[in-house]
Amino acid sequence: MSSETIVNGLFLITAVIAAAVLINAIMPAIYRTSETFGSSTHEADTLMRTDFKFVNGYASQSSGVLNLWLKNTGSARIAKGDLDSSDLFVLSEGNMVRVPLNSNVYEVPDQIPVTNFWNPGETLAITCSPGNIPASGQIITTTIVLPNGVKRSFDFTAS
Repeated sequence: MSSETIVNGLFLITAVIAAAVLINAIMPAIYRTSETFGSSTHEADTLMRTDFKFVNGYASQSSGVLNLWLKNTGSARIAKGDLDSSDLFVLSEGNMVRVPLNSNVYEVPDQIPVTNFWNPGETLAITCSPGNIPASGQIITTTIVLPNGVKRSFDFTAS
């Protein structure tokens, strides 16, 4: 009888050790999977909350200046660092120019106090000289791409 008790005790100890080894092997994989889902959900949420619309555009071949006004229509504020990493593409007939955005190119005119964010509801003014402004009456297509992949395009006629 005592040998049976010892054998049952050894089996119990072996089962507990095997369960601990199995849990230690599986838990890191479960943790990594849940972490991946969490970061994917955060990225999707950021993309859904980030939105902007072109309000107006004006370009003159004689001055060589392009003016764009955009409104942050999303529920997320866009950081200055993200704006600085964004790209503006200016396309005219047979010509395309990439204009990197930086604080020398854009401003938030009515922002008081000045912050490092483009807040929801605020208008962003972009002024640049891309060098490919066509003659009056020609179509210009502008596209802005944020670092997170959100992109919007706007067509207007040069003046």
